[in-house]
Amino acid sequence: MLIHPWDSVVEAESLAFVRDNQFGHLIAAGRGRDVPVVVPTQFALAGDRTVLLHLARPNPVWAAIEENPKVLLAVGAPWAYIPGAWRAEPGTDPRLGVPTTYYSSVQLTCHAEIVTDDDGKLEILRHQLADLEPDAGDPAEMPRLLSGIRGLRLAVEEVRGKFKYDGHRDAAFRGRVAEGLARRGGPGDEAALRHLA
Repeated sequence: MLIHPWDSVVEAESLAFVRDNQFGHLIAAGRGRDVPVVVPTQFALAGDRTVLLHLARPNPVWAAIEENPKVLLAVGAPWAYIPGAWRAEPGTDPRLGVPTTYYSSVQLTCHAEIVTDDDGKLEILRHQLADLEPDAGDPAEMPRLLSGIRGLRLAVEEVRGKFKYDGHRDAAFRGRVAEGLARRGGPGDEAALRHLA
């Protein structure tokens, strides 16, 4: 992903974003494939350098990971389309403004370890449930669940974050866009307003 200096995010802020948005796309390139395998998935960030998740045994991603354990986990948040008129400079034709899209995106490059033993899968499930559903029952009491899944432990090797919100523009410009977002109130607009503030 292209990251301009004004869109770049420090690692700590990127990881905080991932912790707050624990759903993404796991991408496994495998070897000699025409396209990578892409799997939308819930996950849990354990510390700053480990991602834990589980997937169904028949998932096609397992073969790709066995071919090549280097994977990418892409996490994105709500996006907001910004019409060109909102970005036009005062006194110019609004039709000449350049539209864009505001969004946050973090990509974690990882080394994947497939977890097949019951104790390892239970560790992953317990960690995910403690984070997402603390009052859930013990997954050890669901034996069919364990036999139907495999776990993944991802060791994070690189963190790349991009928060695209016109960070290189002045406060007046960003204020005009914020006014448009506040008036429109569409999906993703509230998140974009928080970033502009």
